[in-house]
Amino acid sequence: MTPEELQAARDRIVPDVVAGGLRVLFCGINPSLMTGATGHHFARPGNRFWPVLHLSGFTPRQLKPSEQHELLAYGLGITNVVARATARADELAAEEFREGGLILTAKVEQLRPQWLAVVGVTAYRTAFGERRAQIGPQDRTIGGARVWALPNPSGLNAHWTAQTMAEEYGRLRAAAEFTAPNHSD
Repeated sequence: MTPEELQAARDRIVPDVVAGGLRVLFCGINPSLMTGATGHHFARPGNRFWPVLHLSGFTPRQLKPSEQHELLAYGLGITNVVARATARADELAAEEFREGGLILTAKVEQLRPQWLAVVGVTAYRTAFGERRAQIGPQDRTIGGARVWALPNPSGLNAHWTAQTMAEEYGRLRAAAEFTAPNHSD
C-alpha cells in the first residue's frame, strides 16, 4: 500500500461487522488508515487484535482482517467509538469521543449484544465520562449490554504483550460463557 493510498483513506468510514443479538460486540477506538484503505477492521500490521482474539479462545483459529465477517458465526462483531479513519487516535478530539459514545449507545440499544467490549480504556473513559474506569468489567450497562474495557491491541500499546492481552480477553470470554464453535476449514 502506498503512502498516497493510505492518505486517501483519511476520514473514510468503515462499515461495522454487526448483527442483532451478538454475544460480544468489540468496539475499537477508530479505524486506522490501513483499515480505511482496506475496509477491514484492525488491518494495520502490528495490531494484535486478531492474534489475541484467537489466543483468548474466541476463535478456533487466527482470522485475517479480510475474514472479519466470519466473526458473526461466533456471535462476535466489530464497531468503533469514532467511525472516521485517522493515522493516530490522538488526532481525535474529546468531543468526537463523547459524540461517538452517544452513537454507540444507540447502536447497542438497537443491536442488543450481551457484552460491549471497548478496546481502549482511555477511549471508554472519554466517551462515557468514566474517568476512573480500569481494564475489566464495568459497573454500568449500555443499552442493556454489560461493558468490559479491554486493553488496546495496537502495537503502540507496549504496556501489554499479546499474552497478557489474551489473558484479559479470556477473562471476558469466560464471563460471557463463550466457547468458540468447532468449525472445520
